[in-house]
Amino acid sequence: MVEDVIEKKTVKVIKVDVDKCIGCRACELVCSAFHAEPKYSSTNPAKARIRLIMDEFNDIYIPLYAGEYTDAECNGRNVYTIDGKTYDECTFCRASCPSRDFFKDPDSGLPLKCDMCLDDPPLEEPLCVQACRCDALTYEEVEQEEEKEESPDEMETGLQSLVKKHGTKKVMESLARISKEAD
Repeated sequence: MVEDVIEKKTVKVIKVDVDKCIGCRACELVCSAFHAEPKYSSTNPAKARIRLIMDEFNDIYIPLYAGEYTDAECNGRNVYTIDGKTYDECTFCRASCPSRDFFKDPDSGLPLKCDMCLDDPPLEEPLCVQACRCDALTYEEVEQEEEKEESPDEMETGLQSLVKKHGTKKVMESLARISKEAD
């Protein structure tokens, strides 16, 4: 039986204040160095999990960090005007998707996702936040309540699939036979 459960979860968030960002790109450099192989051996902003959307002429800089991969293109193509310049919704999207190369590794083509600089031992806060000298990036751990549907475990899901395909009687007979063989 599947039932809803309310669960408290700590969510790690990098907050972005675009009014404070000066476009220095230090966040991109430290991120790419942290994720280089071997670690800190090179810097390549194209491999960073944070990117800066820049409009230098209008002094607009918007840091975006990589979100979840999506294997389908979105339908949203809304257009926004900021200080007289037009941006489409894709510009501000954090997802790696089939329609653009943003947040994809330039060598392998694999999608990139921000892992909050997961390390052992854990860092106090992600490196992009540490490198940001103008406080445009801040790190927070926020506790959220979410309603989570309790789902069956892997074995139960497999058994449900077998019952749908072969019927309860056949599955029970097979389990009985297997358990006799195991004894």
